[in-house]
Amino acid sequence: MHMKEVSGARCTTRTLRDRLEELVLTGAFAPGARLEETALAERFGVSRTPVREALAQLGEAGLVVIRPRRGAVVAALTPRRLIEMFEVMAELEAMCARHAARRAGGRSLAAIRRTHELCASAARTGDVDAYYYENEAFHEAIRAASRQDFLVEQAGALQRRLRAHRRHQLRARDRIAASLAEHDAIVAAIEAADGEAAAAAMRGHVAVQGARFADMLAALDPDAAAEAAVSDAAV
Repeated sequence: MHMKEVSGARCTTRTLRDRLEELVLTGAFAPGARLEETALAERFGVSRTPVREALAQLGEAGLVVIRPRRGAVVAALTPRRLIEMFEVMAELEAMCARHAARRAGGRSLAAIRRTHELCASAARTGDVDAYYYENEAFHEAIRAASRQDFLVEQAGALQRRLRAHRRHQLRARDRIAASLAEHDAIVAAIEAADGEAAAAAMRGHVAVQGARFADMLAALDPDAAAEAAVSDAAV
């Protein structure tokens, strides 16, 4: 039996969702595992209401499957599917950055700069979760500056699907520092009204490649990660 991990007074739906995300992404909750509201409520020392809300958000993100009258189970997401989603996300975010560089006015630029500064402050503390949420605000500011409502809707919907995986990436060594440096390039391009440079910088920032690809693959499928490593070594 698990000890209660979080006291009810401090456990909000968001913190509970973040903890459940971590347990899913690290394999503590394996694909196909049933997530029972009552058991989770007891484990975290909360009522079933925040558990139900957190599971609903995980369902929206594609991490769990909510089955009517049968509860939630951990979804089985293949590495290929996840990488495809990140490829599309990179292009959507690149389009947002391109439009932002061409259309952002004074208030939009101020919002982008402000959220970038907040990211820098969070990075200095080394708090992964704090940086993630400031990073989320940074990307939202750029999407808003694009002034392209349909694009913002599509990018936002996919961002919610990938939220847990993007947060998990930040736990890799030196990833926060690298992310902040990438933000520098994105902001500089937007301030210079250079749409193509902004798009390229954003695409590289979001795309999963190199070591980040290997880390994500290992989290989802250790055998596939080992095969990929052997293939890379043979090249």
